[in-house]
Amino acid sequence: MAQTARKAFISAIVVLGVLVLALALWKLKLVVFLVFFGFVIAAAMRPGIDWLAEHRIPRPAGVAIHYVALAVALALLLWLAVPRAVDQVSQALGSVPTSRQALKQQAKHSTGIKHEILVGAQKRLKKLPKAGAVVHGAVEIGLKAFEVLIGMFFVLATAAYWIFERDRAIGLVTSLSPRKHRKVIRDTWELIDLKLGAFVRGQLLLIVFVATVLSVCFWAIGLPFWLLVGVTAGVFEIVPVIGPIAAGALAIAVGLTVSWQLALAAGIVVLAVRLLEDYIVIPRVMGHVTGVSPLLVLVGVTAIGLLLGGVYVLLATPLLAVLVTLVDVIVRDKDPAEEDVPAVLLAKESRG
Repeated sequence: MAQTARKAFISAIVVLGVLVLALALWKLKLVVFLVFFGFVIAAAMRPGIDWLAEHRIPRPAGVAIHYVALAVALALLLWLAVPRAVDQVSQALGSVPTSRQALKQQAKHSTGIKHEILVGAQKRLKKLPKAGAVVHGAVEIGLKAFEVLIGMFFVLATAAYWIFERDRAIGLVTSLSPRKHRKVIRDTWELIDLKLGAFVRGQLLLIVFVATVLSVCFWAIGLPFWLLVGVTAGVFEIVPVIGPIAAGALAIAVGLTVSWQLALAAGIVVLAVRLLEDYIVIPRVMGHVTGVSPLLVLVGVTAIGLLLGGVYVLLATPLLAVLVTLVDVIVRDKDPAEEDVPAVLLAKESRG
């Protein structure tokens, strides 16, 4: 009886500990998300920093070089794209009625999709908040923007520290593990790191490719706001499976404001670029870097979005890649040292 009671007590303690840990992780899910995001960014930068270290550039300087390059790329994008985008937004807003009376007049004389949009806007004008609520909302937006900046700084700082701390963490984990499993644990960890890094670099390439090609094609067919739609479609590449569908729907909707022929042409352009991306660009650039099937990505993205929220969808594919790799090693007994990972943007990636 005493032994049975002791086993029952230990089992209850274990179950309670698991529940408490799960609850703590749920409460701290934003912190976990930001830390994991930092790990993913570190994985993307690590090969470049290692390459610079081989050429006698210290690792702290390598991290700084990567962050400066990122800042320069963003500044260049803003310098090239933002003025044109602002002009297109101004053009779009130029035809928007500025009073309820003008909105009502345009709604009467419009047809089709434009009529539906104006009628919907007219209904929502009646539900606009009062001035005090607007000021309160502006303050909340400012606070949210400040929180986003703090989150970005936290992610970048985490990535920088993880560049130097990863090997120590691997050493600590392996030292606590049985000797016979240490090599597998190290190889699995490095394989996951390589997959995450290759995925991020490849995803950035795809975003630039899609945004550039679609913007040029939309300009060629005369689609209104071609730059805004093209850049938005590129950004939508961040969301797997669902993003390209949303990009196509957006291009068609903008085309319908002019004619069905232009909408059809925009849809064909998006489809053609998507086929080019799926059958030529992705196989050559990324290959099957994550090892995750499109169906699993779709289900995983949807589940994570519904369970945690839209922002967590950004890391759905990296998280699935980690889980699939662990299943391959633990359940399917694959040797992580024999797995190949495409070296995106790099000549080769070391497994040592």
